[in-house]
Amino acid sequence: MTRIDYRLNALVDAGLADVGPLAALAQAAARNGATLIQYRDKTASTAEMIMQAKAIGAALTGTGVPFVVNDRVDVALAAGADGVHLGADDMDAQTARRLLGPQAIIGLTVKNAADAERAGRAPVDYACIGGVFETLSKTNPDQPVGIGGLKLLREQLRGLNSALPVGAIAGIDLSRIPSVIAAGADGVAAISAIFRSRDIARATAAFRAAVDAALEGRVA
Repeated sequence: MTRIDYRLNALVDAGLADVGPLAALAQAAARNGATLIQYRDKTASTAEMIMQAKAIGAALTGTGVPFVVNDRVDVALAAGADGVHLGADDMDAQTARRLLGPQAIIGLTVKNAADAERAGRAPVDYACIGGVFETLSKTNPDQPVGIGGLKLLREQLRGLNSALPVGAIAGIDLSRIPSVIAAGADGVAAISAIFRSRDIARATAAFRAAVDAALEGRVA
C-alpha cells in the first residue's frame, strides 16, 4: 500500500481536448501544485487510451506526481501508470490489487454508505467522495451528497480506516474548498475549475494554496 498525498487531484478528462493536449494539461497541473493526476476517458478505444496514458506518464516524468487511470486496470497496466481509480461498477479492489501489485495506487469512488463500507475495508490507498455539488464535467444520475453527506460519509470511512486519505469531487471551486475541508476532506479533485480557467498554472497554484490553508486552519 502507498501513502497518497491527496491534497489536489487534477483530473484530465477527454472532454478537455479542446483546451489542449491532455499530457500538456497534466504537466502544467503537476508543476504548479497538483499532488495527483487522474486520466479519465469514457469513450475512447483501449488502444487510444493506452497511447494517451503513456503520453501523460511521459509528460509527468521528473515532476514526482503520480497518475492513475480512471476505471481501466488494463490500460493502467499497459501504459505503466501508477495505478487506477475505480467506481462501484468497475473491477473490485481486491482483484485490482492482485493484478497491479502492492505498490500500485488504488482509489475508490464513494457515493453512499454502501460504497463507504466497501472502501473502508478494501486494500486501497484513498477514497474520493462525490459528487458533492452539481457539476457539468460529467453526466451523473445521482443527486449531490452536499456538505452534510460528505461529512457523514467521511465519518463512516474514518471509523473503518482512520488512516485512509479521503478527497471530495464535483463542483468544487475556490470558494467551496474551506467548507469541504472543514467537513473532513483531506483534499479535493478538480477539473473545469482548473483546466478551463484562463491560466491553468495560476488556477492550480491557487487551489493548492487554498487547500493547504484550509488544512492548516482545521488542524489549528
